[in-house]
Amino acid sequence: MASASRTFSRALRTAAPSLRSTTTRSARFAAPAQNAFRSKQWQRGYATGNEEPTDKYEGNPTGMFVGAGALLLGAAGYAAYTYKPELLGLEGKPKAPFVPRFENYQEVYNHIAKLLEEHDDYDDGSYGPVLLRLAWHASGTYDKETGTGGSNGATMRFAPEGDHGANAGLKAARDFLEPVKEAFPWITYSDLWILGGVAAIQEMQGPKIPYRAGRSDRDLSFCTPDGRLPDASKDHSHIRAIFGRMGFDDRAMVALSGAHALGRCHTDRSGYSGPWTFSPTTLTNDYFKLLIEEKWQYKKWNGPKQFEDVKTKTLMMLPTDMEIVKDKSFRKYTELYAKDNDAFFKDFSNAVVTLFELGVPFEHPEDQRWVFKSSFD
Repeated sequence: MASASRTFSRALRTAAPSLRSTTTRSARFAAPAQNAFRSKQWQRGYATGNEEPTDKYEGNPTGMFVGAGALLLGAAGYAAYTYKPELLGLEGKPKAPFVPRFENYQEVYNHIAKLLEEHDDYDDGSYGPVLLRLAWHASGTYDKETGTGGSNGATMRFAPEGDHGANAGLKAARDFLEPVKEAFPWITYSDLWILGGVAAIQEMQGPKIPYRAGRSDRDLSFCTPDGRLPDASKDHSHIRAIFGRMGFDDRAMVALSGAHALGRCHTDRSGYSGPWTFSPTTLTNDYFKLLIEEKWQYKKWNGPKQFEDVKTKTLMMLPTDMEIVKDKSFRKYTELYAKDNDAFFKDFSNAVVTLFELGVPFEHPEDQRWVFKSSFD
């Protein structure tokens, strides 16, 4: 580039003598120059053809054109070096790694929300409940004593963990999110599954769930052993053992149970059958209201032990659901949430945020969580 500039400068000096010098010479030698010019003009008519050609115009424009061409060529070379070095056989400058920001994750959220709206032919009209279950089960394997499990890893991708009985049917949720992963390959499965759970809650008119990215995907060596997720056939001691292993108290345990306001059970998955509420795709405190206000009886059928409402016999409750009414400590929170939906939403949001972050070595502090806009905002 610098060489081309010098060439152009020399051409300009040659091609453009100053106006002052040209005018001075013309005035000083005006009379003699006329005769000399005629003499040279006459001789030129009988030239032998061996003389070097001179420029038609004064000032050597050929040099100027050469210089300009060199300058343009140099500029093109510099541009190629800067923007397309591979054209010159050089290695390009390494690009800075892509660092996703809030708006990038909001785009992922929007994509999930759009798919939820478009694919309304699943179960009761939404993939939302099964997306929440995927995020819940990916996180609920955490063990605070060993620091293993949790949402960091997405190890349910592998057969040892994906085949656990508690995870039956979750392939539907993982497959649902695959097109999102293809559209946004930079997001990890671990972050995507949790973001899917966040989107599911908010798109089913639940509370805002602050989100923090930073989970990494791990290999099958990090799969957790079976038995870390709740067993619906157990009693209150089992509930406290499972949730206590993750670090939750009674209040959070009951709040998290409120997720049963969504979705339904399937005989080909858990063995149980039926929805918990009359609005299984909308998150409300109806789950707690029904537990307190309705009468429940054992369902007479060939399946595992479960309860049905006496009035319509269309709703169901699991043995673990009935435990949060029987146990005195659990019951006081069940009654609170049955009376106050805002209290439920507040405690549910706090508990879910904690659940979704279990076992993740975040780089960003808690005060840098993001809150995404839903399709209702």
